[in-house]
Amino acid sequence: MGRIKRKTNPAFAIVADGETEIWYLQMMKQNERQVRLTIKPELPKKKRIEDQCELVCKLAQGEYDKVFWIVDLDQITKEQREATGGKKDPMRTFIECREKVLHGKKYAKRVRVIVNNPCLEFWFLLHYTHTDKSFGGYEELAKALKKHMKDYNKSESYFKQKNNDIYLKLKPRLKKAMEHSDRLGSFDPQAPSKAVSEMPQFFRTEELNGLF
Repeated sequence: MGRIKRKTNPAFAIVADGETEIWYLQMMKQNERQVRLTIKPELPKKKRIEDQCELVCKLAQGEYDKVFWIVDLDQITKEQREATGGKKDPMRTFIECREKVLHGKKYAKRVRVIVNNPCLEFWFLLHYTHTDKSFGGYEELAKALKKHMKDYNKSESYFKQKNNDIYLKLKPRLKKAMEHSDRLGSFDPQAPSKAVSEMPQFFRTEELNGLF
C-alpha cells in the first residue's frame, strides 16, 4: 500500500470570544513562513458558552482539520457573577462542554480546547516570567504585563503594527513561555480557578511538525 499523504496546507478554525486570539495567531502565521496552514477565525455571534460549544461541534463535522476553541475563563467568571437564580452555573456548563468535545467520538480527533485563566494576556506574561498567581481579571493582569510591555493595548493596530507586531515582540521568548506554561500544568476541572495557559497546545499540534 502507498503511503497516505498528509495535507500540505491544513485548515484550522479558531473559535474565540474575542479578536485578540485571532490577531495573535494571524501574526504568527504571517511571520513564520514555514507554517503552511489556513487559519480561519470563527467568532460566535453569541458569546455564551453554550453557543460557543455548539459552534465548535458544528465546525468539527465540517471541512477543517482541527478546531481550536480558545477560552478565556474571566469571561465565564463574569457570566457567573451576572447569572440570575435558577440558571445553570456557567463554569459547570463549560466543563461539561469541554468534556463533550474532547471525548465525544464525533469531535475528539479534531477539537482542541485551549484554556487561559484569566485571559490570553496571561500567556503573554509567561513570556517574561513564571507565575502561578491567580489574577482577578484582565485589568489586574494588564498592570503586571505592562511592567514588561509598557505600551501594550488590545487594539488591532497594536497587535498588527508593521515590523513590530505582537508575535514579533514575543517570539524571542516563545520557548520560555512554553516552559513556564508546562510548569503550571493543564486546566483542572476540580480547581478551575488556578492560573493556566494552554496555548502551547496550538504550537505543538501535529500539523506543525515540531516547528516550535
